[in-house]
Amino acid sequence: MFLRRRSIASLLPMVIAMMPAPALAGGFYLQEQSPMETGRALSGGAAAADDPSIVYFNPAGMTALPGVQISTGGVLLSVTARQNDLGTTRTVPGAPGEISVSGGSGGKPFASLIAVPSFHATAQVTDRLWLGVGVTAPFGLKLDYDEDFFGRYDSLHTELKTYNVQPSAAFILTENLSIGGGVDVQYVKVVLTNALPNLSPVATDGLARMKGDDLSIGWNAGLFYHAGGTQFGLHYRSGIKHRIEGLATLSNLQGPLAALNGTSDLVAPLSLPDIATASVTRRLTPRARAMVTARWYNWSVFQAITIRSGTGTSVKQVRYRDSYSVSAGGEYDVSERLTLRAGTMFDRTPTNPQYLTTRVPDGDRVWLSGGATWNLSPSLALNLSYAHNFIQSVTINRPDHYYAGGAAVTTTTRSRAGGNVDQLAASVTARF
Repeated sequence: MFLRRRSIASLLPMVIAMMPAPALAGGFYLQEQSPMETGRALSGGAAAADDPSIVYFNPAGMTALPGVQISTGGVLLSVTARQNDLGTTRTVPGAPGEISVSGGSGGKPFASLIAVPSFHATAQVTDRLWLGVGVTAPFGLKLDYDEDFFGRYDSLHTELKTYNVQPSAAFILTENLSIGGGVDVQYVKVVLTNALPNLSPVATDGLARMKGDDLSIGWNAGLFYHAGGTQFGLHYRSGIKHRIEGLATLSNLQGPLAALNGTSDLVAPLSLPDIATASVTRRLTPRARAMVTARWYNWSVFQAITIRSGTGTSVKQVRYRDSYSVSAGGEYDVSERLTLRAGTMFDRTPTNPQYLTTRVPDGDRVWLSGGATWNLSPSLALNLSYAHNFIQSVTINRPDHYYAGGAAVTTTTRSRAGGNVDQLAASVTARF
């Protein structure tokens, strides 16, 4: 019984490592909530107010959209990722030093195409009141490494999905100033696995699997100001505190560890950051517009992951840092029917280099994007965009500790990770 209780407690850090701590880096925050915004690298932000997706970026901007307008579409992500082994090792109980962990590079962990859908609608109720709703997926990723991946003790399968429904309202205060806000009803689901080392390096691996979900509520609010050819927007989105409840399952542990196999309840608080946005758009000529957006992400609220179970409480430090992004873009009306746009963005990762993982080896990103809107009629428009994300390569040196006492095992995943993302986005906007 003593071995079982001590060993289960020592496995809590392993289960914590399965939580999406690094998953909440830029790589899992999906900013692509508008195909039109994708084409200008999100530089329209809280101020452009030319599409119903303004519900997500700043609901106060709905007051610039007359009548009833609906936009539906999505972004297809094509992710290229690579892992290069730099000497991954593990220890063996009772033996000095470390031995190499064999395995391949993990194959192609990402699906060939990852869809990020979105839907937004706005309605002018009176000459001063607007209502709207947005349905988005602001966080999410799914990847599977091959079973013989050299980093399998760090991660194998990752699936994180969120669904966010945002009812919103906006009100004109003065001729130039509007306010708006909304409620974020957000559901999150997490499924994560990784291999577990058995005491003998020649034994087949064990497996850890964690599954859980939660439904929580946040809020957001903004200001929208316009004068002459200038529009200015401020927006704040509250952080959301999830309480993920689910099950943790350990299987295929052998020898003295076999007593650990089984399933137990799991509770894990998970905090998503506050986000503040400031945007400016300026009409340069009757046909040309420039825009700039800056965002701040309060990731420093995410310093540790705490796991509670029947065997006690364990804490793993992640020490995230506040991050930011800055984007700039422009648009040109070629004709009454065709608008072209382009943009660029720098997006700083919030991850701490000391806590990187193969589950999401995130680095700083640079966007280059372009797009177009074709007005099929006065009431119907087609938006198309393409963006390429350059992601900084990073070095992973991640130790993980398993079991207790004489059975203790340490695995150290050492890797050089890199990749990039291509985005193809399309939406249809209808005006009534």
